[in-house]
Amino acid sequence: MRTLNSPVMRTVDVARGAGYSVQQVRNLERDGVLPPAARTASGYRTYGRIHLCSALAYRNLAAGTGPVEAKRILRAVHECPRPEALSLLDAAHARLHRERERLRHAREAIAAISTEPLDDVRPSDAMSVSELAAALGVRPSTLRHWDAEGLVVPDRVSARGTRRYSPAQVQDARIVHQLRGAGYRIGPLRALVPHLPRAHRSETVADALAQREASITARSQALLDSAAEISTVVSLALPGYSDR
Repeated sequence: MRTLNSPVMRTVDVARGAGYSVQQVRNLERDGVLPPAARTASGYRTYGRIHLCSALAYRNLAAGTGPVEAKRILRAVHECPRPEALSLLDAAHARLHRERERLRHAREAIAAISTEPLDDVRPSDAMSVSELAAALGVRPSTLRHWDAEGLVVPDRVSARGTRRYSPAQVQDARIVHQLRGAGYRIGPLRALVPHLPRAHRSETVADALAQREASITARSQALLDSAAEISTVVSLALPGYSDR
């Protein structure tokens, strides 16, 4: 019986070691995530340690960057000069760093917005769609989309349905804008917005931001975990080295 330490492995051995099905291993080889397998005289595929390490690297990369980018990185590791492959890894880490920075800025901004007083409100303090769009730096169509999705619904102040945002609604729009900037999609925001009344805002938004931070941390860890396997793959691919 072959083990994962055997110099030559079957498709099923790689599948078991990486937690994939036999067909998934074949698909990964087809897509260039694994280098081409050797063939026996009778046509059976044979694999080595480099194939198992490539499959494990892909598993973590896919968790950190998504499957499309993970395949691109592994293909570069196998086919391109080392600086080109490493630059793709650098870019993946840089994207996560930017996400983390946007999250930090959003957390700071939302904390400041949520504590702003809404006392002494006057009718003249309301804002039109164009005024609020200009203040947020978004298109008026973005605010209309948020309205249609139920994220920030303004008052209608005329028979023609003219939209006007009260100071409280402006505050909600500013929070939604920050959350969008931190990477929140419309679906999760739609579930969050009903819980945004001012009495519960701080706790609810803080929980949402903490979940986002946990997601970024998990992806960062996945990228870190992929590094050891990628380093092994690079070493095994050096001229003159054979794991068979």
